[in-house]
Amino acid sequence: MKNIFARIWALWGLISFIVTFLIIIIPSLCAHLFRDEKKGQSYFIAVSKIWMNVWLTLIGCPLTIKGKEYFEANENYIVIFNHNALLDIPLSAPYVPGANKTIGKSSFAKVPLFGLFYKLGTILIDRKNEKSRRKSYEMMRTVLSKGMHMCIYPEGTRNRTGEPLKPFFDGAFKLSVESGKSIIPCIIKGTSTAMPISKTFYLLPTRLSMNFLPPVQPENSSAKELNQQVFALMWKELEKDK
Repeated sequence: MKNIFARIWALWGLISFIVTFLIIIIPSLCAHLFRDEKKGQSYFIAVSKIWMNVWLTLIGCPLTIKGKEYFEANENYIVIFNHNALLDIPLSAPYVPGANKTIGKSSFAKVPLFGLFYKLGTILIDRKNEKSRRKSYEMMRTVLSKGMHMCIYPEGTRNRTGEPLKPFFDGAFKLSVESGKSIIPCIIKGTSTAMPISKTFYLLPTRLSMNFLPPVQPENSSAKELNQQVFALMWKELEKDK
């Protein structure tokens, strides 16, 4: 019965996602009207947050957020997330305080209509293409230079290992060391229960949470050392569930 309900609920989740998206698509695209990119992105994130507040309520997935006080006024950060489910993608960036962009797969930008929305908030990357990886890295540096947060999933893809985290790629940490920007780790919980990676077209009402941890400074650290430090912090936080 649980599996049958979860697939019926997934259908409701998809329908409600599409309907609410069609309502907010035009308001969200108005972000292009702003001359100042940071202000336009702040507006875009605000619209996205309203959308997610409505949609998460409709699918019975209330969200609790902790640690927003770690974001200091007039400061921007590299925000990194663990990644267990597709639900992480629409969930993460709208709830990061302030203007931000996320790095994400270029393939999503090809989805009709949704691609227009996706490209507004995302730096596109094709991980199989070296030129695309180099270009996306420079674009991330530009985002930070404009005073916006840069959101990254350092595991690269969803975690299928059974462990709390997959090994991190070094990109986010190299970016931190070179830019001098601190990293704020964020632990997302509940999405792997709501939308298990092992099940297709499956959704359950679940309490979700995002927990921002204190900033980690890049000073006097190499990218690899910073990688290991942040990995250990996030692993420890995720182990608390056990």
